[in-house]
Amino acid sequence: MTLLYFAWVREKVGTGSETIDLPDDVRDVAGLIRWLSARDEGYAAAFEKPELIRVAVDQDHAPHDTPVAGAREIAFFPPVTGG
Repeated sequence: MTLLYFAWVREKVGTGSETIDLPDDVRDVAGLIRWLSARDEGYAAAFEKPELIRVAVDQDHAPHDTPVAGAREIAFFPPVTGG
């Protein structure tokens, strides 16, 4: 599975993308965020307030309870503000 990180999420995790194998116990986006948060300080900082993180699963916006089984790509990004 490919994970993509945008804007300040990318800055905090230190990469724009990575390919990972998910543990069997990660079943949805919320579980993925929890698992990522435990990886290191950068991920913990990026996902400190998961309610702020927007997600796209295979390029479709998705809520955090969306299953991740079979997904090829998950993107994480902060909310967009206009100005």
